[in-house]
Amino acid sequence: MIRFTKHFEGLGMTPEEAASRAALFAEVEDKGRDFIGGAPHWRWFVPGRVEIFGKHTDYAGGRSLLAAVPRGIAVIARPRADGLVCLHDVRDGQKIAVDPSREAPPGCRGLHRYVHVVGRRFFLNFPGCELGTDIAIASDLPRAAGLSSSSALVCGVASALAKRGSLTDREEWRTHIRSAASLAWYLGCVENGLDFEGLPGSSGVGTHGGSEDHTAILASRLHHVSQYQFVPVSLLAEVPMPPDWTFVIASSGVQADKADSVLARYNRASNGARALHAIWNARAGAPTPSLAAALASAPDAIDRLQAWLTGADDDRFTAAELAQRLRHFVHEDARVPLATDAVAAADTAAIGRLSSDSQREAHALLGNQIPETMALAASAREAGAFAASSFGAGFGGSVWALAGKADAERVAREWVRAYEATRPAVAPVPWFIARPGPPLTELPAE
Repeated sequence: MIRFTKHFEGLGMTPEEAASRAALFAEVEDKGRDFIGGAPHWRWFVPGRVEIFGKHTDYAGGRSLLAAVPRGIAVIARPRADGLVCLHDVRDGQKIAVDPSREAPPGCRGLHRYVHVVGRRFFLNFPGCELGTDIAIASDLPRAAGLSSSSALVCGVASALAKRGSLTDREEWRTHIRSAASLAWYLGCVENGLDFEGLPGSSGVGTHGGSEDHTAILASRLHHVSQYQFVPVSLLAEVPMPPDWTFVIASSGVQADKADSVLARYNRASNGARALHAIWNARAGAPTPSLAAALASAPDAIDRLQAWLTGADDDRFTAAELAQRLRHFVHEDARVPLATDAVAAADTAAIGRLSSDSQREAHALLGNQIPETMALAASAREAGAFAASSFGAGFGGSVWALAGKADAERVAREWVRAYEATRPAVAPVPWFIARPGPPLTELPAE
């Protein structure tokens, strides 16, 4: 455990954060060693992430402001010889086995579905690779709470299978996956089932999402916030978090599983953006790879697309609904560089205004808020946070707040206490204080 603590301190985590990560690995090794059949051959820490700005922008080629958090999933693994991928979640007791050479069985959901999707895609994209692996995990990310526990699982399982199959040595990998950013884009395609340049798609988990979560998990920077653009994934800016700022993150108590409980509503927001992009490509004459690229292609692109919405042939959305979806995308995407500048300047007033606007339009235009997330964001400000906004898929999940480091503990306790008093059915509310953490890291071998 001392070795693990030193590893995380070496990454730049605080002593308390490093000790908690080491304790998570001690737990997974104690409870998972028998399942994987002995001492781990490999270990990874996979963080969760906070989406600061960029609600539902990534899959449309927009921008997001992101950070990893110093909580996440401890992953240990050993090879096995029969080709199966077996996984044990030591905290909830689930044990599953998937055969990547076969299609998913009927009714495959939850943990089983995510693991199968990764294994199956690797089996198809890297023919002949050895994927048999025993994996054990322990996570201190609240599930379906907006912190991307599902995409962290995808990244963790993918890391284990890539190591087992020596996939980074394969010509297909070297040709198409050349950086952490391109790996994030690929894993987003693994999750949503879409083709990735040179690596054809297969069945995903059911969500029509993007690669924002995977990018934050794989390519964030300690103590920094990162601005990325998507389709393709490209880094636009990294700025240090002001040293006296910190996040306070609290769950609304309403789970929002984007591949299950809120799948249809999540995909409707995504499909609205895709419908806008399809209208552009059908009318503009010069197709673009994303909605963001379409809107950046000409000074009058937004006006032209708005004009084309009247009478557009899409039986899923009215012209008014598509106009509202377009308005949200344009406004939220434009807030991202402004928020990046506000963080760089330590401008609490600007980040506060931007987060208020983002929260308001998530409700009024995007339509992915519920009374609990609206109330939680509002009560953060009443407790003394200078900015707050919900994040993630929506329809539940969590809220981030920003507060001064010296005041964060008081803000957190007053915030959560006030929220729980109005919604006793969701108490107790999970919360934690954190500055931006490191990306996914492989721990050294014994």
